[in-house]
Amino acid sequence: MLNRLRDQGFDVLTRNHSDAILSFDFPDELAEIVTALSAFRISMAELIGGGGGESGQTQRLRRALDAARWRKHNFHVQTIVDGVERDGISHEVDHVRFTGKGALALEVEWNNKDPFFDRDLENFQRLHALSAISVGLIVTRGASMQEGFRGRITDWLRANDLHSEGDLERLGIGDRTQRQKDRVAGQVARGVAFHEAFATAFVQDKFGPSTTHWAKLEDRVARGVGNPCPLLLIGLPMAILSDAPTQEQGPARLI
Repeated sequence: MLNRLRDQGFDVLTRNHSDAILSFDFPDELAEIVTALSAFRISMAELIGGGGGESGQTQRLRRALDAARWRKHNFHVQTIVDGVERDGISHEVDHVRFTGKGALALEVEWNNKDPFFDRDLENFQRLHALSAISVGLIVTRGASMQEGFRGRITDWLRANDLHSEGDLERLGIGDRTQRQKDRVAGQVARGVAFHEAFATAFVQDKFGPSTTHWAKLEDRVARGVGNPCPLLLIGLPMAILSDAPTQEQGPARLI
């Protein structure tokens, strides 16, 4: 089942026998994840017009998971010593799938600061130690997407004749700071094409190395963060970025 994602360019990493656990105890739930991710697309107009944030982009993925009963859940852990309750601890997880054989916990980290990975993995570790979950899953930006953002955005701007700040208004980008505009203008003044200058500044501002992406997640897992919880880690590939508008967007705003 996971090979279906690998064949589509997704990064897939399993730890602590999670692939065996999912295949034998949670095959239907694994199929739900694979189906949701295989169908997930983000349009370039949406990516750039939304300023790189989650709104409207990964929200479709979240709604698809919610429809498949992967819903937000707050695990509350209460300790009682000699009949006296100690302060409880809560662990909120964005997507939890309860079944007769256990629970699966999933977090989508599209574009947070990378310490969120530590939070997620440590939460999974604690919940697994309490037998509250069987596997922890994280979905984030994959290596091909992170490494290819600048070229992809540059090519898309060029193809759509976006050559100035005024042109960007057609995408509804109205909340860019003066610093961001000045940074692009400075590069253009040095002879850099607008679409190249914008793409470079946009990626550095929105998808920098200290945000949540595959390399940061892989590094933490290699250091043992989250052990011994079984883990399934998935990186979204460049292939999910589409020139066409998504179904919810309707006609492209550039026309």
